[in-house]
Amino acid sequence: MAFHHKILGIVTLLYLILFLIHVIYVAARKERLVALIWIGLYVTLGLHTLGLAMRWAESYRLDIGHVPLSNFYESLIFYAWCVNLIVVLMKKRLAYPAITGLACLIALFLMGYASISPAVDRNIQPLVPALQSNWLHIHVLTCFIAYAAFVVSFVCGVLHFFEWKGVVPPEKAIEEINYKSVVVGFPMLTAGIFTGAVWAHYAWGAYWSWDPKETWSLITWIVYALFLHARIVKGWKGTRMAILSIIGFSSVIFTYFGVNFILSGLHSYAT
Repeated sequence: MAFHHKILGIVTLLYLILFLIHVIYVAARKERLVALIWIGLYVTLGLHTLGLAMRWAESYRLDIGHVPLSNFYESLIFYAWCVNLIVVLMKKRLAYPAITGLACLIALFLMGYASISPAVDRNIQPLVPALQSNWLHIHVLTCFIAYAAFVVSFVCGVLHFFEWKGVVPPEKAIEEINYKSVVVGFPMLTAGIFTGAVWAHYAWGAYWSWDPKETWSLITWIVYALFLHARIVKGWKGTRMAILSIIGFSSVIFTYFGVNFILSGLHSYAT
């Protein structure tokens, strides 16, 4: 087993430990655990970054030489990394263990699925011709930063329907975090769709071909555009915004998982 797999295995274990610490916090309400959670998030992000960097270096040792963003396994571990990164970058607003705990659970699911699913090839593979472009880095980075920000929005949408004093943030805080996370994610998704169109023209000779992933990316963009329109122009708050957050993330999940496994198209190499 390559050493980077061992590092990423440790990262998966750390996400599990972090989630369990959140559970202990909910049960015991020990405020000292909050500081431990943030230390754990930083350490896990650092090790996760190291694992990705080592996989990148390993690809050069194998004379393949590409950034680890080329197949489904690499996208899963990169998505989990982006979730942790967004949580760390939004630390000042995410002073609520309920949000960080659920984010850790989602990151754990992504890492766990990448590690144990028989449908996921964990080997480093040469880039298919369509992926041999510098647009790969920009397109994938912007899309997954957006997807990670939408994880936070989704968590806020779910928490809106629960009242648990001392664990679930106040409604006003949930709405503000929800809105700010979409403000971060929406322009990144827009950039991802734009760079994807340019890349598609370079790779396939057309900016847009209504490929299933392109179509569902557009649907996702429309949902979050409606979210921002409803909040900024119509002044929507509360349950309606929470529902839009959940619908939006459902679209993200189908764009990422559903299109790969249910629909076929130009992006089938992603599996």
